[in-house]
Amino acid sequence: MNNRRRVCVVLSLITNYCSLFLFIYLFILQLNNEEGTTLIPPQKAAGETRSSMIYASFNFINSIIGSGIIDYSIILLIKGGNLSGTNSYQSLVQSTFGFPGFLILSGLQFLYPFIAMISYNITTGDTLTKVFQRIPGVGPDHILAERHFVVLLSTLAFTLPLSLYRNIEKLGKVSFLSMVLTFTILITVIIRAATFGPQIPPTENAWAFAKWNAIQAVGVMSFAFICHHNSFLIYGSLKQPTLANWTRVTHVSVGSALIISAAFAVAGYTTFTGYTQGDIFENYCRNDNLATFGRFCFGLSIITTFPLECFVTREVLSNVICSRDLTKAEHVAITFVIVSVCTSVSLAYDCLGVVLELNGVLNATPLIFIIPSACFLKLSPGRWFQGENFIPTILILIGLFVMITGLTMIGLYPQDCSHGVEMYYCAGANTSGTALPV
Repeated sequence: MNNRRRVCVVLSLITNYCSLFLFIYLFILQLNNEEGTTLIPPQKAAGETRSSMIYASFNFINSIIGSGIIDYSIILLIKGGNLSGTNSYQSLVQSTFGFPGFLILSGLQFLYPFIAMISYNITTGDTLTKVFQRIPGVGPDHILAERHFVVLLSTLAFTLPLSLYRNIEKLGKVSFLSMVLTFTILITVIIRAATFGPQIPPTENAWAFAKWNAIQAVGVMSFAFICHHNSFLIYGSLKQPTLANWTRVTHVSVGSALIISAAFAVAGYTTFTGYTQGDIFENYCRNDNLATFGRFCFGLSIITTFPLECFVTREVLSNVICSRDLTKAEHVAITFVIVSVCTSVSLAYDCLGVVLELNGVLNATPLIFIIPSACFLKLSPGRWFQGENFIPTILILIGLFVMITGLTMIGLYPQDCSHGVEMYYCAGANTSGTALPV
C-alpha cells in the first residue's frame, strides 16, 4: 500500500500545480539520503485527522504556484524546527531571534500571501472577462465583461466560501482539481505554440539569453518558488511527519513544478518572443476558442489557489493578535476582513507585473533566502563558511543582493502594464485574410 501511495504521489505531482508559473516564468523570459527520525509534530485538536502524503503533496505543489524554490531551503526550514524543538515558522524564528524576529517574520508572512491573493484576483479579472465575452450576446459593454464585477462574483461564489474552511487538509481535493486544470492549460499552450507561433514574427534579439537588468526577474522567481510560509502547515498534515518523508515530498514537488514551469516557458515564449506579457493569456487573441478554453481553466486554477494563501494570512493574524485558536465567530470575521481588503485592492489596481516584482523582492526573498538560513546558522554549531553551514551563508548573501539590487531596478526600470490591450498581430491576421487557429 505504501509503494502504491508513493507511485500516486510521483505520478500526480509530475503534472501538478504550476499555473501561476504560466505568467511568472514568461514574465521572467521577457526580461530575459536523510534519516527517518520523527520530528516534533504540530499539536492537533481531538478528532482532527492527518492527510495522506498524496493530499499533502497536492497542497504543497498548489502553494508552490507558485509557490517552491530550492528544495534545500525548504528542508532547511524543517531542520531548523527540529533543532529548536518548534513546529511552526513563527515559533522557530521567535526561539532563535526573540520577539523582534517574530514580529518581522509575521509581517513578511502576512504580506507575501496577502499580495499573492491580490495578484490572483487581478489575474482572475483579466482572464475570465475574456472568457465571458465569447458567450453569445456578451459584448465589451456587458456586465460580465467588467473585471470589477467578475472579481466580486468569483470572490463571493468561490474564494470566500473555500477560504472559510478551518482544516487545510480539506483543500487537498481542490488542489488535485488545480493539478488537472494545469495539465490542461499546458496542453493548450503547447498546441498554440505549434499552430499559432509561426504566424507571429519574432522580435529583435528574441533569443538573447539575458539582458543586464535580468536581476528584476529574480524577485519574480522568488515569488514563484516560495512555499516556506505554509510549509509547516503542510508538513503537519502528513500522517508520518518525518524528515525522510518531508524530503521526499519536497524533492518531488519542487522538481515536478520546475519541469512543468519550464514547459510553459518554452512553449509560451517561443510563440510570442518579446511580445510576451506577464499573463500569457493577454497574448492570445480574443476570438481564439482554444485559448478561451485555456483561460477558463486558468481562471479556475487561480481561484482554487487563493484559499491556501488565505489560510496563512489568517493563521499569522491569529498568532499575533490572539495567540490561541480562533473561535468560530473570530474565524469567520477575520477571514471576511482579509478577503474583503484583498479584493478591494485588486479592484483598484490591475498591473500584475509590478505586483509580482514587489512581492518577490520585499517579501519572498527574505522568507526564502535569508530567514531560514539565519535560523539554521544560529542553531547549528561551527563557523559560517564551513561544513554544512557554507550553503546557508551563501543563501543569505544572495538574498541581500537580490533585495537591494532588485528594489533599485524596479525603481529605475518599471515594467509596462498593457492590461486588456488586443495585440497587433490579432488585427493583422484578420485583415490579411489569414484565419486564426480556433
